[in-house]
Amino acid sequence: MTEIPATDSAPPADVPPPYAARLNTPQREAVLTTEGPVLMLAGAGTGKTAALTARLAHLIAMRLAWPSEILCVTFTNKAAREMRERVGRHIGDAVEGMPWLGTFHSVCAKMLRRHAELVGLQSNYTIIDTDDQLRLLKALIQDNDIDDKRWPARQLAGLIDGWKNRGLNPADLDAVDNESYANGRGQQMYGLYQQRLKALNACDFGDLMLHMLNIFRQHRDVLEHYQKRFKYILVDEYQDTNAVQYLWLRLLAQERKNICVVGDDDQSIYSWRGAEVANILRFEKDFPGAKVVKLEQNYRSTPQILAAASGLITANSQRLGKTLWTELEHGEKVRVIGVWDGPEEARRVGEEIERLEREGASLDKVAILVRAQYQTREFEDRFIQIGINYRIIGGFRFYERAEIRDALAYLRVIAQPADDLAFERIYNQPKRGLGSKTLEKMYQHARRTQMPLAAASLDLAETDELPARARNTLVGLLQQFVHWRELAEETTPAELMRAVLAESGYDDMLAADRSAESAGRAENLSELARAMEEYATLGDFLEHVSLIMDNDARDDGEKVTIMTMHAAKGLEFDHVFLPGWEEGVFPSQRSLDEGGLASLEEERRLAYVAITRARRRCTILHAANRRIYGQWTSSIPSRFVEELPEETITSETTMTGGASLWRANWSENEDPFAHVSSSRPDRSSARGPGWQRALETGYDMKQLVVKESRRSAASFAASARTDIAIGARVFHDKFGYGEVTGQEGNKLTISFEKAGEKRVIDSFVTLA
Repeated sequence: MTEIPATDSAPPADVPPPYAARLNTPQREAVLTTEGPVLMLAGAGTGKTAALTARLAHLIAMRLAWPSEILCVTFTNKAAREMRERVGRHIGDAVEGMPWLGTFHSVCAKMLRRHAELVGLQSNYTIIDTDDQLRLLKALIQDNDIDDKRWPARQLAGLIDGWKNRGLNPADLDAVDNESYANGRGQQMYGLYQQRLKALNACDFGDLMLHMLNIFRQHRDVLEHYQKRFKYILVDEYQDTNAVQYLWLRLLAQERKNICVVGDDDQSIYSWRGAEVANILRFEKDFPGAKVVKLEQNYRSTPQILAAASGLITANSQRLGKTLWTELEHGEKVRVIGVWDGPEEARRVGEEIERLEREGASLDKVAILVRAQYQTREFEDRFIQIGINYRIIGGFRFYERAEIRDALAYLRVIAQPADDLAFERIYNQPKRGLGSKTLEKMYQHARRTQMPLAAASLDLAETDELPARARNTLVGLLQQFVHWRELAEETTPAELMRAVLAESGYDDMLAADRSAESAGRAENLSELARAMEEYATLGDFLEHVSLIMDNDARDDGEKVTIMTMHAAKGLEFDHVFLPGWEEGVFPSQRSLDEGGLASLEEERRLAYVAITRARRRCTILHAANRRIYGQWTSSIPSRFVEELPEETITSETTMTGGASLWRANWSENEDPFAHVSSSRPDRSSARGPGWQRALETGYDMKQLVVKESRRSAASFAASARTDIAIGARVFHDKFGYGEVTGQEGNKLTISFEKAGEKRVIDSFVTLA
């Protein structure tokens, strides 16, 4: 046990210890109130981490508990490291004796190693990752004759994770939970999955807490051991706890009741991953007599920004209530800017950032916070055009996202069938039953004949080298590419993109994936198609993307941060831009449809979090028009704009560009956006030579791939082997020995001794 160094003399009673000297009065009260339950209700930017670490240091420095007798749980490893470092600065090496300072799951993993046998595991159990979990679930789905296309493994994984977050075992599921998978087989599949995990001596991430909750409930002696061990419990970000975390903590704290939780009900924004704001709202009911200490002095934002955020959040009914204030200078009011459309929104933000740069502001202190990831595309494109460096936090840049890369690969093959890298990416995406062996055969033949991969695959499809299913699938895929090249001549790039996504099965794949991420992927693809509406030809668009990807490779200098509001929690910036504050975008229509009033209140908390990220300036933007799923829609400002106190904001409306288009094209009987879809540019002059080659395909697929392989039909014939003649005895790795009975170019008809007559490519046989 680590010895805590004693001080030569105790400080006078009225002199706070060093770790509490810089704390304000409420913070110091939260630190020095050591006995009984304490709720530290800490608003945004009020120094809750400083107070929590000072409390932890105080418990150790005053010898109220040994470091090993304190349980301190956080949500991220980063937060745990930061807390350990801060406490170490206060109390020195004593912090090294704190084995129970960590994330919820790391603490439970340590406990479970000691008690694994109580849930049917061994102490050396394995924690499987997401990929292993999906493979295991796919196998179980197949073994139980469930249609994995209608009921995919990813959907079942999401359901199981949700059940575990709620502290539910298979036997605990109700009828609604049971019906949520495979028409009433949710409980069965959950149970089989848990059985399989135990047989493998493994558990998934959610099991770490669920197993320990089960152990505490079923083995009173184990629970009492930890209740006696932990004299004090400290919990960070309590508003983000889910049901299983809440139940686990409540059991541990019931004996001594020395639990201090730090959180902010106004910043509970993670219900989609199981967080329940009700946990912090009922803390006083769970622990009668709890002391509530409100941290309301903000050290981050100006009074105007705080007043705007505080006025907005008062519209929520489910909250404990507090009022943020600051001693900082008054500052600027929150600006609310109305623009014509999305492109103008990006232009306006770009202009504002350029102005800030001229005034000496650092780009590293500028952030754009969006509600959904697809919103970043407009800003990325605009910043590339005007030369503003940027970074994407908490996700990929728009054109680096997997679904966008897949879509671009389809477009690249349409424009240039000899693009092997693009063809390899999508030949089996969505899944078409073309595995790695098929790809290996395709590459072997492509290398031997120096043909592009697409041409080689078609060449193979005319033989028996591949199974019949693979041959038919490849032929069907290449026929689709012929169709899409013809379509590219007749329609706009955006319409082409939508057709490819629908006809390739990509849209269906996303629709079948019922995970939380699939909706975002669909939104990103819709935004990609919308972006293509600005280009006359597919070649122009692909060239634009190439320039963006080249720029993305640069990683020097200051950069504007672009991220979602969810990812921004806990961060702060001098200048914050909040675009897309329109009904349906923010608050999100999908969230409102799925969650009703509770979701609306969470969306409002998200708005509160977004505004309070700003230190000096906060700018909110809303557009009168948005292009959504290829259609122009009129938008109205978000209800959150109306809820901002008038005295805290300044409003302005700009209609540059868009307004002139409106005046030029609108008449009483005319669609104001008709000019967008009805006028078609003459693309013949803009079409480059590469594009022309891609479209000179006619209706014959064989002719297409041969042309694009840069080899004539005569050269294919010339490439045929001269050392093989009809009647020759040959050997094939797959079909064995046989005799050549026919020859056409590089194609051989062979009567095999065991496999019968097959058509193969001559490069795949050797003379016997």
